[in-house]
Amino acid sequence: MAFRLLNSRLVQAQVVPGQRLFSQRGAMIAYTGDVSFTPSITGGQGGVMGMIGRRVAGEATPLMTVEGNGSVMFGHGGHHVHVIELSGETLYVEADRLLAFDGSLQQGTMFMGSQGGVMGMVRGQVTGQGLFTTTLSGHGAVAVMAHGGFIELPIHPGRPVHVDPQAYVAHRGDVRNKLSTALGWREFVGRGSGEAFQLELSGNGTVYVQASEEKL
Repeated sequence: MAFRLLNSRLVQAQVVPGQRLFSQRGAMIAYTGDVSFTPSITGGQGGVMGMIGRRVAGEATPLMTVEGNGSVMFGHGGHHVHVIELSGETLYVEADRLLAFDGSLQQGTMFMGSQGGVMGMVRGQVTGQGLFTTTLSGHGAVAVMAHGGFIELPIHPGRPVHVDPQAYVAHRGDVRNKLSTALGWREFVGRGSGEAFQLELSGNGTVYVQASEEKL
């Protein structure tokens, strides 16, 4: 499935017979051709356990299945859109950040405590994103949303990246995350207020960060 950015807030997807994609319900802006849109409960191939995990996690963002032969334009809430190409990796992203993605990708749900132990759980509480996150793996494209545009930061072994938890959007690769405190960090370095937390990502991969602390 081919995704193409029309501008910073709109993405176009080519739909071909025999393939499908998923998108957030209500995200279709316009389309041409013979295309059908069907409500999707599970949103992919996560199976029963994946569906249960998403319900527990609050990850059951309403999706629709898109099939047929034509071209569809997607956008939602005027949010900035970024297309991420996966080549066998796994993308970790909050469900409400997903605008559209290839139906060939395997969808699942991961308990954040398994990435960073207790600190991974605390991260979910602090960011308001919950203790679970959605995973997409395989070969295909994902259109992700954020406030204020995106930057991609590479993560290399021995060179961790520190991110304001509210600015974190997604990550991919062999990456570990943990939440740490830094007295005065948010007051003097970050743009937020309240607890002085920073998200540390280490390993080998990429983290996607938005230029805002706003939630979707």
